[in-house]
Amino acid sequence: MAATGGTSNAQPSADFIRSEIDAYGFRRPDDFDYETYEQFMSQYLSVLARRAGKWDKVMDGKKNVKKSFKVKRYVRKGISNEYRGLVWMYVSGAEAMKEQNPGMYQRLLDGPKDAELMEVIKTDLHRTFPENIYFCNDSTVSKRTSLQNVLVAFAHHHRADGYCQGLNFIVALMLLILKDEESCFFLLETLVKNILPAYYTPQMAGLKTDQEVLGELVKQKLPAVAQRMEKEAVPWSIPTTKWFICLFLDVLPIETVLRIWDCLFYEGSKILFRVCLSLIKQNQDAILGASSFPSLIESFKTVTLHSRNTDCHTFMQNVFADSQPLSRALIEKFRTKSNEDETN
Repeated sequence: MAATGGTSNAQPSADFIRSEIDAYGFRRPDDFDYETYEQFMSQYLSVLARRAGKWDKVMDGKKNVKKSFKVKRYVRKGISNEYRGLVWMYVSGAEAMKEQNPGMYQRLLDGPKDAELMEVIKTDLHRTFPENIYFCNDSTVSKRTSLQNVLVAFAHHHRADGYCQGLNFIVALMLLILKDEESCFFLLETLVKNILPAYYTPQMAGLKTDQEVLGELVKQKLPAVAQRMEKEAVPWSIPTTKWFICLFLDVLPIETVLRIWDCLFYEGSKILFRVCLSLIKQNQDAILGASSFPSLIESFKTVTLHSRNTDCHTFMQNVFADSQPLSRALIEKFRTKSNEDETN
């Protein structure tokens, strides 16, 4: 899994850029495209420096941040790593939830445990980013205990739904950014309750609805792609479930994922549709060129592997340009229609 470096004022050296391990502890794959990455970083470093300076002025020593048009604009252009965790907590509402529930996290950790839940979680721990120095088996700086704690507390707080696989990866990345278990717990709570309700449940009703919504949006904005999907009878759940459930984690470079998450925690689920539409639009020639059901599925896999995804700054500019206009009212209209169709 590739990443595109940190977001501090310090400029990484050539040795760092060529390092086998990225800024977030991920080992780069053997086929990592260092040449494309270096070309990107040679331009992106100046962007990082400018963004860091602007965030310094916005924060100005403050320990919180409030939503505003200016902050939204800054979030879309990328949150400086120094402030990313703090900004996520405040703009998502997770910090307010944390303040309203003092002691909840520790009480969940100290309370009685369900043996079956514990076993499922422990099994997932070893599957979580084995290529990352913080989560691999031989780690000397392991975050596995913290990962287990957050997942255990969350699962026991949601006993009716149980534990949903995929959350381990989301929490692991949260821990790399926030570095605090309790904050990760409440950020996860905010994500599953307020931002993506009914995604991480046994029925995954919210996820299924939003995949139907994506299908309707593609019909409207990329009709040729929609027709191709219908011709081969490919449901949107096949190519996009991993996109939605893991929030593009493990299918896009880490720095690009973090830029998406910046917008997710500020603007909500609409960013997921924007990213999906942009990925499909940017790669529609390959999708339309697929000649069969298997090749069509394969074309969606290659969508996320394109070298252009490394340039997270241009990627996000395309995300907003490619999906305009996209109103929240339209998304809600399609959600309502999907739910009514399901009921009837």
